[in-house]
Amino acid sequence: MLQHPTLRCAPRWLLLACAATAAFREAGAAPAPRQMERLGRGVVALRQSDGSVFVGWRLLGTDPEEVAFDLYRSTAGGPPAKLNGEPLREACHFVDRGAPAEEPNAYDLRPVLKGDEGEASAPFTLPANAPARPFLSLPLRTPEGYAPNDASPGDLDGDGEYEIVLHQTGRGRDNSQAGATTEPILEAYEMDGTFLWRIRLGRNIREGAHYTQFMVYDLDGDGRAEVASKTADGTVDGKGAVIGDAKADHRNERGYVLAGPEYLTIFAGATGAALATSDYVPPRGKVADWDDDYGNRVDRFLACIAYLDGERPSLVMCRGYYTRTVLAAWSWRGGKLTRQWTFDSHDGAPGNARYAGQGNHSIAVADVDGDGRDEIVYGACVIDDDGKGLYSTGLGHGDAQHLSDLDPGRPGLEVFSIHERPRHEHGIEMRDARTGAVLWSVPSPDVGRGLAIDIDPRHPGAECWASGDGLDALHDCKGRVIPGPKPRSCNMAIWWDGDPLRELLDGVRIEKWDPERGLAVPLLDGAEHGCASNNGTKANPCLAADILGDWREELIARTRDGKELRIFTSTIPTTVRMHTLMHDPTYRLGVAWQNVGYNQPPHTGFHLGHGMAPPPRPAIRTVPLVKAGK
Repeated sequence: MLQHPTLRCAPRWLLLACAATAAFREAGAAPAPRQMERLGRGVVALRQSDGSVFVGWRLLGTDPEEVAFDLYRSTAGGPPAKLNGEPLREACHFVDRGAPAEEPNAYDLRPVLKGDEGEASAPFTLPANAPARPFLSLPLRTPEGYAPNDASPGDLDGDGEYEIVLHQTGRGRDNSQAGATTEPILEAYEMDGTFLWRIRLGRNIREGAHYTQFMVYDLDGDGRAEVASKTADGTVDGKGAVIGDAKADHRNERGYVLAGPEYLTIFAGATGAALATSDYVPPRGKVADWDDDYGNRVDRFLACIAYLDGERPSLVMCRGYYTRTVLAAWSWRGGKLTRQWTFDSHDGAPGNARYAGQGNHSIAVADVDGDGRDEIVYGACVIDDDGKGLYSTGLGHGDAQHLSDLDPGRPGLEVFSIHERPRHEHGIEMRDARTGAVLWSVPSPDVGRGLAIDIDPRHPGAECWASGDGLDALHDCKGRVIPGPKPRSCNMAIWWDGDPLRELLDGVRIEKWDPERGLAVPLLDGAEHGCASNNGTKANPCLAADILGDWREELIARTRDGKELRIFTSTIPTTVRMHTLMHDPTYRLGVAWQNVGYNQPPHTGFHLGHGMAPPPRPAIRTVPLVKAGK
């Protein structure tokens, strides 16, 4: 599903394209298809400065290789007019130079197979007199004293297109800081700004990056995403129902919540109504058992979605990573919330103690051992699909990690990670994701941030760099130093300009690394369009993910006044035709966990970069749509 002048099929491709299923073929089996949301075409249109309209759409992971498209425009209520002569078989975008600016223009897309047109997509309407700008505007109902923060996409109503679940934040605190916080709020919006619901998590859920993790995913396969989060006495769902004791206030004199019940709640994505509530696992127990007595380490939470049986998604809610580490897996199926397993580094099981203190401020999920089922990369250790430890490196805590096929010259996936104040010589390291074997490393006493993405076409695979003492070099995927400077930014990343190389994303600014000149070239600055980043020095947008148009990622950022989200989508022409990244299971799970802790960019489960082979066809089965359109 990928066509590009530099991406040619070769015998090596045949091996690489089969890598994801090699283990199954050797065993005489094939990977089971994963339950995945059924997406529409994600049609999007933006007026450009020359008066033309750039129109983009999705190629699906379930589309036949030979599918082409016809694009139609309807103006002023007239009949749809086909804009292309021959069916569109190349990249998934089109420039319409005849769209009248003074009238609304509605675009729809129709797949073409063997000369026959299929059903029209849901239309996207560009309003009359739409200004030339690189973003869509999503108006918000931000409460007074709050600001938009992390966002997560999900098809909440089952129409095949994404809605946005947004975390609204007021005054937050790091776990190490005393003081009262505002009550965390979750809101849901259609992409046009239609307000759906508001969930108030309440005074007994503290606000901060380490407390309020929320998962948005279709957990039961009914075509509509659910929302899952930790709740407590006084949480108010999207229909106004209260969970627990509405009058309870468990905050102590220092603002910490170290008493009272803790819950896990599944909410309906369409309405925000609480569907099921259970006790949170693990309970906090005695606070000092988590290595301090004032409430810092006991309330370090992570969360993710994983296909633990290889076919259906499970919810994994976690607690602790500096010392004791606990992960609890849950299924939401048939209207029942069921705990599948619990991993506890302190439960006395043989070998589990080695997994204590290995977690990061983030998490990652993929099938690292090739058995078709997902593992959870919990910083410097990995928990297997059955809730048992796969391996622990013992390298300790870090702030950032990246999981993908970072070195396409070797089989399987790799993890690039950094370590904070380590008691060893692996300040930054790349390891085999399946075994934990360190492939290469560089010593440093304290590393704050690190990134592994493909930015230099002269070297195969991902380039790696970090901020920390003595870490002045850019490395290739084998650990060799690349002469010259490294990028100053090592925060997040985005596929934006149309080639398979990835761009630098810092705050709301996108830059292209020029390896010949050793400098970053600005491509888009959201600040020039009234936008700002979140989370202080962590400087991330609300979301960076492929939610519209072709395979490239959108940048979703808040305006400075908090009244809008602005969804930036690339209008740079590309020759690459590739299925939506959201139909790659590893990438889709990465988007789900992006809001957790210190935001990290999602990565694909295959090498997406210069000289890449065509991506493997995803082994997915999409669920039925609940309704045909909006």
